[in-house]
Amino acid sequence: MKASELRDLTDGELQAKLDEAYEELMNLRFNLSIGQQKNTNRLKDVKRDIARIKTILRERQLAVEME
Repeated sequence: MKASELRDLTDGELQAKLDEAYEELMNLRFNLSIGQQKNTNRLKDVKRDIARIKTILRERQLAVEME
């Protein structure tokens, strides 16, 4: 998911996306450990999505504190 798409979402929606991403990451790691995961690049993508979401949430938090 692109950062521009994420910036259009509200804080609640971003938090829901973050929870979904963490759950997907857990499932991907589990599947990798038992040998069922074939697309290991998805792990990297999910980690980057988590980082993007956290960055946007932090930017918004800092913007509120600066006001």
